[in-house]
Amino acid sequence: MQESTVDWEGALVQRARSGDTRAFERLYREHASRVYGLCLRMTRDTAMAEDCTQEAFINAWRALDRFEDRSSMATWLHRIAVNVVLGKRRKTTPMMVDWDSLVPAGEDEPIESEWTLETPLEVNDIETAIGELPDGARDVLVLYAIYGYSHSEAAEMLGVAEGTCKAQLHRARGLLRDRLGVEVG
Repeated sequence: MQESTVDWEGALVQRARSGDTRAFERLYREHASRVYGLCLRMTRDTAMAEDCTQEAFINAWRALDRFEDRSSMATWLHRIAVNVVLGKRRKTTPMMVDWDSLVPAGEDEPIESEWTLETPLEVNDIETAIGELPDGARDVLVLYAIYGYSHSEAAEMLGVAEGTCKAQLHRARGLLRDRLGVEVG
């Protein structure tokens, strides 16, 4: 079934590349909700997430001839959406990095583990706590723990070093542990 989906999507991509707006509209309908969800989690603002989603698809339409089949359409669209969100964020807020908080004192590199919560919580509580994380920690958590990208993929999307990505995930886990009062591992 997976292969037929890829074939179906590949055919839509080819038609859209040749200017078929209906094919691109189908691609949009297939991926818009996930792209919007990513934008919403990164921006914490529904209007901005809608704008970022729209801009991501406009950018995708313009760059469709550069889409390579090495990655999935979903991954490519997520990369575009992340770039749009980061671009808007740079325009609205000055870029500041708290270098001391990237790697906790006494640790050279954060410990890798699966992301789980030890006690059940309401989804809204978790989403609120994620939304309150600093931008860098939230971005990495969303891409790595929620959307399942590897550290190298998330780091590439965010334009940071892989070690920074790991450190931000470690930071996000610590902040969530403190805010939610549960062990996040």
